[in-house]
Amino acid sequence: MNFNLTQIPDRNPKPRNFGLTMVMDKGLSVEEAKNFMSVASPHVDIVKLGFGTAHVTPNLKEKLEVYKSYNVPIYFGGTLFEAFLIRNQFKDYLSVCKEYGVSFMEVSDGSITIPHAEKCGYIEKLTQYGTVLSEVGSKDAAHIIPPYKWIELMQAELNAGSAYVIAEAREAGNVGIYRGTGEVREGLVQEILTKIEASKIIWEAPQKAQQLYFLQLIGCNVNLGNIAPSEVIPLEAMRIGLRGDTFTLYLDKN
Repeated sequence: MNFNLTQIPDRNPKPRNFGLTMVMDKGLSVEEAKNFMSVASPHVDIVKLGFGTAHVTPNLKEKLEVYKSYNVPIYFGGTLFEAFLIRNQFKDYLSVCKEYGVSFMEVSDGSITIPHAEKCGYIEKLTQYGTVLSEVGSKDAAHIIPPYKWIELMQAELNAGSAYVIAEAREAGNVGIYRGTGEVREGLVQEILTKIEASKIIWEAPQKAQQLYFLQLIGCNVNLGNIAPSEVIPLEAMRIGLRGDTFTLYLDKN
């Protein structure tokens, strides 16, 4: 921090296990990644190369080296994992992760149907190669998963070895834990939290109102994902009460 202010909540220091900011890189250039890291690296915990962009991004290895130089882990979007899987190329996926030095991996089934026991099997296999994040929820807005099922799936995936479960929202924040309008399905979220530890969930929250909801519900150290690179600094300010939306959240009310 650049100067002293009292009544600022304590953010867990990096490397942290709780209070993560996961950023979605949808195609930054090498220079843009350098500029992004020069400003935001103290506040970024993980970078996801969104959906299948890693396959078409020029100078991929060079860009990954930028993130590695700041000790920020990256992983390929779950859609890419699914793209390999549906083509019966799981071993190729492992080879690609190894080739590019990627030790975080996402297991998802938002675009294809995978029997859940089989999905958990992939999670178990991948824990031998690195840190696994698994995504729960469908990208199909018409596919509504009841709260008890969310809990059951999340718990099974954590038991299989996932370090975190990601609550699906897509990059737009309009499916999964959100309604089509972007409004939080509050009953679903609060029911999930009765059974699954908040520290083990990364809530995809690309919209400011969604970020604010989780900050108010869980606190400044909530895990948030699908944050745009340009929104990392504004989010960090909001986390600690230095944005209008959270200005009075941590002030002494006496």
